Amino acid sequence: MTVNDPRIHEPLARDGGRPVRSSYLIFGAPDLQDPEIAEVVEVLRSGWIGTGPRVGRFEEQFRDYVGARHAVALNSCTAGLHLSLIALGAQSGDEVIVPTMTFAATANSVCHVGARPVLVDCEPDTLNLDPRAVEAALTPKTKIIVPVHFAGRAADMTALEAIARPRGIRILEDAAHGVETVHQGRKIGTIGDCTAFSFYVTKNVVTGEGGIVTTEDEEIASWIKIAGLHGMSKDAWKRYSDDGFKHYEVEFPGFKYNMMDLQAALGLHQLARVEENWQKRATLWQRYRDAFADLPVQLPAPVRHGDRHAYHLFILLLDLDRLKWTRDQVQHALHQENIGTGIHYRAVHLHPYYRRSLGVRPESFPHATAISERTLSLPFSTKLGESDVHDVFAAVHKVLRAARR
Repeated sequence: MTVNDPRIHEPLARDGGRPVRSSYLIFGAPDLQDPEIAEVVEVLRSGWIGTGPRVGRFEEQFRDYVGARHAVALNSCTAGLHLSLIALGAQSGDEVIVPTMTFAATANSVCHVGARPVLVDCEPDTLNLDPRAVEAALTPKTKIIVPVHFAGRAADMTALEAIARPRGIRILEDAAHGVETVHQGRKIGTIGDCTAFSFYVTKNVVTGEGGIVTTEDEEIASWIKIAGLHGMSKDAWKRYSDDGFKHYEVEFPGFKYNMMDLQAALGLHQLARVEENWQKRATLWQRYRDAFADLPVQLPAPVRHGDRHAYHLFILLLDLDRLKWTRDQVQHALHQENIGTGIHYRAVHLHPYYRRSLGVRPESFPHATAISERTLSLPFSTKLGESDVHDVFAAVHKVLRAARR
């Protein structure tokens, strides 16, 4: 698709020209509509804003959407990763394989249970965990593998299961980006021993903050539910509802990780529109691919046959050999055109704590290091109107035209 917009040829805002937009286009703005707003108001009027009946309904509806046997709602995906690691037996002395191309929470959660995160490189085209790197990283201490379904693209779970299952290694899926993701006909959330999802404000299903763990194991689900609320045998709704007060007992020292009805009120209606919104994202994904095909960038790889991409992020990898600017300079120029963008991600091994604690170097993970320098995420929300989309088209072409060598 040729982008014919006269704004492309105007001086950059950074050079004193007129920005593409007069108002700022926020990256990842949530698409909140009247039904969830009304539901939140109803929760506030009900007097019950903590963990209660709406959380229970949200768990049931998410479980049914994914097709899992159990779903336990929590206050974040990070909480879900943390509790799942404990439930799967990770402890001091164990090793947990984690992609270095991910948000720090994936590796941080491993540290929280006292285990050692073993970082591995990603595939250069999919940005997902490389199964060959996983196999090379195995040791007798390997307890769990944590694939991340990066940007909503399914990791190669078939290959990872072939590595893990014969060796008795557990699989914990980080599906923070992958509510709608499918791998070879199997829904993400039904493959690993546990799967943690995110409902953060930028995600495809939004509760502001929030997460959920799905599992086929009833014992794990029961433990996570109790562990997520202080280790108590009964949650507040069961203790104080109109069924009458019931005593609780603390089974073990748990955590304060529960989701609130105030959050679930958003999630119920967000989930009801998830398929409609997925189709909108799929359409926008293709429009972006067409619009940027002639620019000095690497576009996202095609979706593997038999898989379904959640289309959570649209990421350009800048071809720095053909540009005279760095990624950060390109990002700042887009910012001055009033277009917000994201960086997904600076790989875990580049952060000071992990450089020190694991003794890793940039050259240890060449693909993730190169991606960290080139990655740029564009606004990609169902809240975007047609004029917003054209502004993104114009701004990206305008900036990269000026940035070419």
